[in-house]
Amino acid sequence: MDNRTQVTEFILLGFIGNPWLQKLLFVIFLFIYLITLIGNVMIILAIRADTHLHSPMYVFLSYLALLDIAFSSVTVPKMLRDLLSERKAISVQHCFTQVFFIMCLSVGEGLLLSVMAYDRFIAVCHPLHYTVMMRKQVCTILICSALFTGFLYALLNTLLLKTLQFCGPNVIHHFSCEAPQLFKLSCSNTFANQMVIFTLGSLLGMGALLIILASYILIISSVLRIRSMEGKRKAFSTCTSHMIVVLLYYGTIFFRYLKPTSKDADNQEIAPSIVYFIATPMLNPIIYSLRNQEVKKAFVKIVQSK
Repeated sequence: MDNRTQVTEFILLGFIGNPWLQKLLFVIFLFIYLITLIGNVMIILAIRADTHLHSPMYVFLSYLALLDIAFSSVTVPKMLRDLLSERKAISVQHCFTQVFFIMCLSVGEGLLLSVMAYDRFIAVCHPLHYTVMMRKQVCTILICSALFTGFLYALLNTLLLKTLQFCGPNVIHHFSCEAPQLFKLSCSNTFANQMVIFTLGSLLGMGALLIILASYILIISSVLRIRSMEGKRKAFSTCTSHMIVVLLYYGTIFFRYLKPTSKDADNQEIAPSIVYFIATPMLNPIIYSLRNQEVKKAFVKIVQSK
């Protein structure tokens, strides 16, 4: 019989130290979170309100905005509360819930970005067949497949995570719960869990990245065959916003998980995690609104109508 005491809560120590600094961080992160909510809601409202933006590209963008709202809301409200609290505790069940949604939304967003790349490939390389190949039913299947795959991945790994025992210590040197931190705290053998999360995560992540790379290689090849400079500029302009978002998404992931380990690894994870969880969801609507004239016009219409 195992008499080890089970941990009932974890302590999140991502931000500790000077109380004044924590209050300053609270104000900064609250401002960023509000901008994230406003920017992404504006994207969704603009696309719904303007019939010219009911094409597949903008439908996918509205779902990306919805995922960004959800992704940011999984971690930021709890982090803001902890910045003003002396006791930065989170229950085990709440921690597992956070892990589930982080995995689900992260994988779902990566797959959705690959769907958006495929959409741009069809639009640029097969414009005459675009309305047939990207009809409403196809778009619905692609969106549901991306989100459902993220759900299954998160569900499997969270269920496996719940089989582990946590006997102490219970301190997480981070502002949110993620599987790698929990593996370090578990008193069970985590090898199988780590293999499942790494293998499936790598297959899904690299699979999505390969689709994106293949799509853009074919897009660039097709655009280079266009004779007029105006035609080339117009073709590239429809892809640049998405390319920037993809670089931001995969850049932060690679920096977080593929950097060399060090003695100060816990502290080094904080900065890229802030970019990943807090900054990226805010930057995505800004990138699309600044680079896309149609979205800009829709924003202006919404503001003028108010």
